[in-house]
Amino acid sequence: MASKLASPMTVQAGRVRTLKNGSCGEAGSGPVVYWMFRDQRVRDNWALIHAVAEANKANVPVAVVFNLFHSFLGAKSRHLGFMLRGLRQLCHRMQNTLQIPFFLFQGEAEETVPAFLRECGASLLVTDFSPLREIRRCKEEICKRVSDSVTVHEVDAHNVVPLWVASDKLEYSAKTIRTKINKRLSEYLIDFPDVEDNLPTRMWVLPENHSIDWDGLIADVLRRGAEVPEVDWCEPGEIAARDVLMGSENGFLTKRLKGYSLDRNNPCNPNALSGLSPYLHFGQISAQRCAFEARKRRNSHPQAIDAFLEELIVRRELADNYCFYEPHYDSIKGAWGWARNTLTEHATDKREHIYTREQLEKAQTSDPLWNASQLEMVHKGKMHGFMRMYWAKKILEWTRGPEEALEISLYLNDKYELDGRDPNGYVGCMWSICGVHDQGWKERPIFGKIRYMNYAGCKRKFDVDKYIAYVNKLVRDLKKRKAENLLSEREKVLRSCVPED
Repeated sequence: MASKLASPMTVQAGRVRTLKNGSCGEAGSGPVVYWMFRDQRVRDNWALIHAVAEANKANVPVAVVFNLFHSFLGAKSRHLGFMLRGLRQLCHRMQNTLQIPFFLFQGEAEETVPAFLRECGASLLVTDFSPLREIRRCKEEICKRVSDSVTVHEVDAHNVVPLWVASDKLEYSAKTIRTKINKRLSEYLIDFPDVEDNLPTRMWVLPENHSIDWDGLIADVLRRGAEVPEVDWCEPGEIAARDVLMGSENGFLTKRLKGYSLDRNNPCNPNALSGLSPYLHFGQISAQRCAFEARKRRNSHPQAIDAFLEELIVRRELADNYCFYEPHYDSIKGAWGWARNTLTEHATDKREHIYTREQLEKAQTSDPLWNASQLEMVHKGKMHGFMRMYWAKKILEWTRGPEEALEISLYLNDKYELDGRDPNGYVGCMWSICGVHDQGWKERPIFGKIRYMNYAGCKRKFDVDKYIAYVNKLVRDLKKRKAENLLSEREKVLRSCVPED
């Protein structure tokens, strides 16, 4: 496949779609505003590239706005702290390097974004794409509330092949979407223009008192969401994301790629995974950049690269397709007909164990392997992908029915996983419990024809005892560091209370 370079500051037409046509047409006289939410980066961001290009074409200034939802789908300190620390870096680079102002709002975006557009007299609003219903409803409301003169563009900067280009319908499986994506990869898997080489030609005049209290904001979200604290193994921001992908010491493509195809499904080897999922979720790195750099290395490690691109492109974009075209993406109603029927038929089957949500959350089950996976998620914020499948299927086995199982699995996933509230998470739970993108298997109690996983099967695939020991050590070390940090903070407070001689 040829690697082409996009012409300076242009975005392929298929990557942009119009949500609302303004009465002034594409080239209004007001500034361009980019409402950022899913793709939180400066580099390799087609939405930002499009906003700057449109502003320069109309000879108007451009600004970036971000609306902070304090409790978006149950986000806690772990998620909001990671996001805000990344945004603080982004804001600094945006304003100091690109000379593009960054505005941070709090509240409901349906109110804050239209109000800002009215205040600045904007002619064009550029938005990120997301398949999730909350964001889509929000954008629909914004389109209703903005002036008739405002045009609204949506840019898919998250997927390599834009969702609406890859397919115009709900795809049944990876097999059905893979061919469609591959047909368009040579067109869309290209390098990016450098936004720093194409700065805005008109500068935005900022008010003198424009500033963001990042320290105060971060302290506030850490206090509000303290129930699920931050993790320290994953540094937020674009720079850290790039280092995880390409770093000279432990970068995935530079140092860890070789073992990916063989070891990625072994929970005892977490370092075999790319480690990119939190950065992809928050848009701190582009999936297209990851794929573009990976393709350069295919001759050296073809199996590893092919496996990585399958997960990065086909599986991720299949998840977006499901959440976009299936309105019930987090409900039994979203399962295929055969799966709904078999789950209904076996919903009242007798269970050996029934656990409450609280017992599951606290890892209080009779299965030490499942308990370890739950503890890994609670304390690390990242459960190994293979274990997440086993984890969700056991919840189906241990609850009163598939509806309760799905509700609990999504609740726990979104509460503790750093990459929670994501199409991949919804589809992962729906695949495990409802057979989405899967096929029917041998019928058995409780599961019906849903694919079955058990402890014995895990023992055949990897060293279960080694994984449990790994998680137990992880939890002990985290608790020890937490205790040491609390002691250190207490000593600081005590020293501050001692009067000077």
